[in-house]
Amino acid sequence: MRTFEYRGYNEAGRSARGLIEALDLKDAREKLAHQGVLAESVHDAGRGTRWVWRRRDVLFTLDTRAAFYRELGSILAAGLPLSNALALLVDAPEMGPNRPLIAGIRDRIAEGRSLADALEQASPRVSSFEHAVVQTGERSGKLDDVLGRVADFLEEERRLRDRLISAMIYPLVILVLSALVGAAMLFFMLPAFRELLLESGLEMPWITRMVMAAGQGMAWLLPAVLIALVAGPMWCRSRWRADEEFRVRVDRRMHQLPFIRAFYSVLVNIRFTRTLSMLLNSGVPLLEALDQAARASGSPWVCRLVGRESESVRHGDALSDAIGRIPPLSGTLPGWIRAGEASGDLHGMLEHAAARTQQVWERRVTRTVTLIESSLVILVGALVFVLALSIILPILSLNQVLQ
Repeated sequence: MRTFEYRGYNEAGRSARGLIEALDLKDAREKLAHQGVLAESVHDAGRGTRWVWRRRDVLFTLDTRAAFYRELGSILAAGLPLSNALALLVDAPEMGPNRPLIAGIRDRIAEGRSLADALEQASPRVSSFEHAVVQTGERSGKLDDVLGRVADFLEEERRLRDRLISAMIYPLVILVLSALVGAAMLFFMLPAFRELLLESGLEMPWITRMVMAAGQGMAWLLPAVLIALVAGPMWCRSRWRADEEFRVRVDRRMHQLPFIRAFYSVLVNIRFTRTLSMLLNSGVPLLEALDQAARASGSPWVCRLVGRESESVRHGDALSDAIGRIPPLSGTLPGWIRAGEASGDLHGMLEHAAARTQQVWERRVTRTVTLIESSLVILVGALVFVLALSIILPILSLNQVLQ
């Protein structure tokens, strides 16, 4: 039996959509007709049209996958078989629009595929890290425990992302408001005063002339800036997907920029260390764990360097020495690994390293956001002062002439 997703109309003429199990597409349409449903479209759950695939790729987000792994692990821990556990999740209301995708995963497992492979085929959002860990859980017979660890990891990733987004909301609001105030004064108020001053024959103060010249220059540059803001990211995105060398060059540059590297390199360290610790604790061999942790770091440059250094580890080199030769990871991480190798508790030392690195990252974010907020307040105040002065001075001069 396979699961099909349908969309159509019932006998009352109302739209109907849902899931139905059948032997094939013809059998699904016959069952729907017997139920009084006029099917407009019927397709395999999780393997629909191109538009449906894109929609599900958007819906199967990090939060959804974390909840899916958490609930699936809990059901398996209760003793239910994997197929029955997935059937319960297909009927779970909290899965919402992701239910057809989960039904597709269940069908692939019924065809003989592993859970890891079924997840990877279900959505491109399933990372190589998730695939490797779930595959390890299936091989070791500890799938319920491993799924809980994957859920913990994804939830921690979400918390890191939320902290960064929350920290940047206030500075961005100030920046947008200051830009709107500046644009209103430059493009509306100052031109009106300019016409008034020209009619009165008064000479404009130097600061007014400077601000007006800046406004005229911005009016000419604004279309080019908007085009660059739209076309630039599109070009970079297409180049990023197509050219591996371009990805490595850009990523290497990000690790070298003075301000960005203070955050980006630390975030890469957190992802690499936490992933490596989890994979090793789940029983993944060291060389495979290094490769998966490098991919989970999100850094193409680190991924290439780790792939190069893993060969030296394969030939007997110490892991701490190999990590020490990777610039983005060569800070405190080699020391923690060296302590783990000496004590025989590499997993525990990596967990401590990830926790300490995350504390460093959070402190830097807090200090930098405070500095950015203060700087933006001063900048907005200075901008408003200059614009107000450029308007007040001509008004005072005009008032003196009228008196």
